[in-house]
Amino acid sequence: MKTNRTLYRTLLILSFLVINAAIIAGVSSVLSYMNTGADRSAILHLPEAQIPNYAPQVVWTPLTNEGRPISSQTLSELERDYLKAWYVRNIALETNDRYGTADYYTDSAQVQLYDILDLNLKNNVYFKSSTLKHHPTLEFYSADGKIAVLTDTNVERYEEAYMDQKRIAQHTEIASYQVMLLLEDGFWRIRHLIKLPSQEVEKTKVSRPDLSAVTKSKGVNYYPQKHPWNMFGATFSDSSITADFAKIKHMDLNTVRIFVPYKTFGKAQIEIEKMKQLQHTLDMAEKNDLKVVLTLFDFYGDYSLRDWTLTHRHAEQIVTALKDHPALLAWDIKNEPDLDFETRGKTQVTAWLGRMISEVKSWDNQHPVTIGWSSPEAATNLAKEVDFVSFHYYREPDQFMVAFQELKTNVPDKPLVLQEYGYSSYDGIWNAYLGSEENQAEYVIQMQKLLDSESIPFMIWTLYDFESVPNSVVGRLPWRKARQRHFGVLAGDGQPKKAYYSLIEKK
Repeated sequence: MKTNRTLYRTLLILSFLVINAAIIAGVSSVLSYMNTGADRSAILHLPEAQIPNYAPQVVWTPLTNEGRPISSQTLSELERDYLKAWYVRNIALETNDRYGTADYYTDSAQVQLYDILDLNLKNNVYFKSSTLKHHPTLEFYSADGKIAVLTDTNVERYEEAYMDQKRIAQHTEIASYQVMLLLEDGFWRIRHLIKLPSQEVEKTKVSRPDLSAVTKSKGVNYYPQKHPWNMFGATFSDSSITADFAKIKHMDLNTVRIFVPYKTFGKAQIEIEKMKQLQHTLDMAEKNDLKVVLTLFDFYGDYSLRDWTLTHRHAEQIVTALKDHPALLAWDIKNEPDLDFETRGKTQVTAWLGRMISEVKSWDNQHPVTIGWSSPEAATNLAKEVDFVSFHYYREPDQFMVAFQELKTNVPDKPLVLQEYGYSSYDGIWNAYLGSEENQAEYVIQMQKLLDSESIPFMIWTLYDFESVPNSVVGRLPWRKARQRHFGVLAGDGQPKKAYYSLIEKK
């Protein structure tokens, strides 16, 4: 009986504790809900913080508008909602779905947009589009702060048309718009969006960058030995980098190629500290009398139109910050983009590349632009758009001249640069015990003879052997990772390998 009573009391206490725990958890959930910024914004229908998912270039004309003066904060909010309206419109035209349009268009403006969506849906048509540049002028801001009228000139807009899931056309349009926006429950909504008659846009003069230094380049693709593919951030070491640059100069080389990882560098919102580290890297190159080929996009593989403006802002920040640096030799848009043709589609990849070339040239017309293609065969892509053609080669030396001469025939009017070449000295089981320092050294000797015979600029892969290689570089397969660790002309401890002496003797 006493045992049953004790058990009863225990169950009663446990039940009490469980009920109280449930009540506390419920109250905590409510408090968490009420203290979450996004949720509160949704409840009160307040404008949420700017999400970096759409970032076209916006250049405002100096304010001389009629009506009341507008504060910088209000102008920023107006710009934010105006761009979001374009973004929502782009999504609607791609999905033929009305979702989200009510937040950025008034009722009458929604009707016009819905008519377009209904027609597209009926004909099984949709459009992928993005505005890339805006040049707004505020014409009027009402005394009550509820109405704004602006003219947006030379809006650059890229669009792709699809029918039955197949792309049927793509084009770039430059147009101007008259826009009226109304402030309603915290949002600036478009009331009228009227396309103005087209006006001829003055074409920017295209300068021809000096390529003499490019044609004389002989160098190395560079990552620090201890932190390959992770050069910037907490692992950044200026002492090891400057020591490595001194070694490269001692080898009588004059160029280094370095890489900016798109995602970890901050994407459209570049991390300030990493930008300072990149600047310092160029400073160290200058002190060692080395020129830098800077690859703007490493570990990037989206290319979708929704992503274009974000990648533009990434490149713009780097290019505008470094374009006057004396160590800068050239901009390399992307490392081996042809490897993404199969998964992303050749048309999509080359469209992104072509536009990025144009953008970089608009920010810096003094330095040449190239693309690091994975093979001589792929390097014919966009050859007319780049200033010099870069290609990679890891095949046998006796096949090199045939591939090179074919590329030279197809691209007779541009300098050709062997941007990567090399041989792994890995001699373990995952390479059937076929690699060796001797084979690597002989490969370098043969390749350098061929390069000398045609005066081909080159950059060898790479300075060091590495202790480890991330899966994101070559995948998880052990035979690929093992080989990739042993391409250096210096061993992991910094000691020269036989290929080092082959390079400095035969280059």
